[in-house]
Amino acid sequence: MKEYFETLTDSRQQGKVLHNFTEIVMMVICAVIAGCDVWEDIADYCRVKEQWLRERIGLKLENGIPSHDTLSRVFGMLDPTEFQGKFIEWAQAACGKHSREILSLDGKTMRGSRNGEEKPVHMVSAWASKAKAVFGQLAVDEKSNEITAVPALLELLDIKGCIITADAMSCQKEIIRKIVDSEADYTIGLKENQSTLCHAAQEHFDAVLKEPTLFDPLAKAETTEKGHGRIETRTYYLCTDPDFLKIYQPAWKNLNGIGMMISKIEKNGEITEERHYHITSLTNVEEYAESARSHWGVESSLHWCLDVTFREDHSRMRADHSAENFCVVRHIAINVLKNMDDKMSVARRRRHCAYDDAYLEKVIERLVHA
Repeated sequence: MKEYFETLTDSRQQGKVLHNFTEIVMMVICAVIAGCDVWEDIADYCRVKEQWLRERIGLKLENGIPSHDTLSRVFGMLDPTEFQGKFIEWAQAACGKHSREILSLDGKTMRGSRNGEEKPVHMVSAWASKAKAVFGQLAVDEKSNEITAVPALLELLDIKGCIITADAMSCQKEIIRKIVDSEADYTIGLKENQSTLCHAAQEHFDAVLKEPTLFDPLAKAETTEKGHGRIETRTYYLCTDPDFLKIYQPAWKNLNGIGMMISKIEKNGEITEERHYHITSLTNVEEYAESARSHWGVESSLHWCLDVTFREDHSRMRADHSAENFCVVRHIAINVLKNMDDKMSVARRRRHCAYDDAYLEKVIERLVHA
């Protein structure tokens, strides 16, 4: 991993530099993996583990451990675009792209990064469901800018052969064209921001389910999940009727189907139902169902983990570029911790790394040699 980050631009005044730039990055990554979430804790951890960092990680630390102010200043000065680019190179090489990987694009606001009148950082991430890893991220000023951020993030990623999923904000003709031109498939949420197509889809599915004998049969798949005192049944329908689609196909590249997911949740004797619609280039209902289901996984697999395990929303990092750069470090930690071959949760693995040097070395070995 070191080879990816040792070429990062060090913008400090070289005559005043005491600490090696790459070593600072590696120290911070090790500390975050071991459960540290603020600069003071990271500096304290590195001071306690100084001998271990020298002997086991191979850091020279010629002038000892930097102060927490130095760590904060270095990460605030680090060019976030360059850092994110190096992360993307490492992530795709280290985690590997699975066949028909499902890449879910979704944004998350880091609420603690708000600074006075300045808006908090909003990070759009690409979550690979099969690799269980973040493949890339891009920071934007606010949620509405996801429309411009998604094509820019796709430009950075190798998505050939993948299935791209995103919510309805990304249901834009230019985004669809970018996906198809990159030789990928898509399953994208459909809501009122594309009102004509959305209303047509709603009316078509209502008519087919009400009078099924008047239409070609819809392809159907169903999943049931039990847990946390509830039962959730998801029924997926895929319409590939050329007579219905031909009206919209000229505007939406490779539009091969319109999907509907009906989610029924039974909890405490009550049943609630929601319907979600998608446009897709897929023609197989099982593949559509897997891609639609996987997009919901970005919330539990990535965003929930960032908030609960890494306390991202509580982070007050906001100076210069420190908030978005530290998000990249969290993503590095998630990628490594989620792919350990034991049965512990990510939170437990972090705690294990904090007090068990042997286990931490196993984690770092995956990180360094990936």
